[in-house]
Amino acid sequence: MRARAATLGDLEDVFRGLSKRMSDEYVAAGKDSKIAYDNLMMNLKEGRAHALVEGDKAVAIIAWHENSDAADTLFAAREDFFRAATVRFCKRHIKP
Repeated sequence: MRARAATLGDLEDVFRGLSKRMSDEYVAAGKDSKIAYDNLMMNLKEGRAHALVEGDKAVAIIAWHENSDAADTLFAAREDFFRAATVRFCKRHIKP
């Protein structure tokens, strides 16, 4: 697994196979998949999105926007993202 700058194709691939648990989380937060896609697209265009890639397939997109002393984050993933190995990779990737 590796991280790299996200592309439009990555975003489309992730949302084409979006995990049901992600869709459920968006609804619980008062949003939907379309709003999440649009917000991630904006961050991607502004260079603030990474694709988490396994082999040649993007399994997740993470984006961020710094606001004064905090960072807002956005996330979308395919079901195959939710495995122990992926979680360990993310812990190393995100750690300051």
